[in-house]
Amino acid sequence: MKYLCLVYADEALLHSLPDSPEDAECQAYAEQVAGSGRMLAAEALEPVAAATTVRMRGGKVSITDGPFAETKEQLAGFYLVEARDLNEAIQVAAQIPAARVGSVEVRPVRQLQV
Repeated sequence: MKYLCLVYADEALLHSLPDSPEDAECQAYAEQVAGSGRMLAAEALEPVAAATTVRMRGGKVSITDGPFAETKEQLAGFYLVEARDLNEAIQVAAQIPAARVGSVEVRPVRQLQV
């Protein structure tokens, strides 16, 4: 089953806390998960200031600079992994270096019938 591990962190603190991971550590972790055969995709995201939110209301498009919601933590990146079950996906998520300074939301991917 596919699971999306969404990495959230306070952008202002992500790289400045004592437990903050360096890019090399994150790269090494991604390579480890890829080597296990569980990695389907992983990417870091640009800062939230680069986000654009798009809404469609009443047939009209509304575009807003910035994220969907103002929060203390921002979506910093993701890992899309293949895991036997939620427990295995949680084990993968717990080892994501940024989990030490932020949080990781683990969500099963719903298969669409297209």
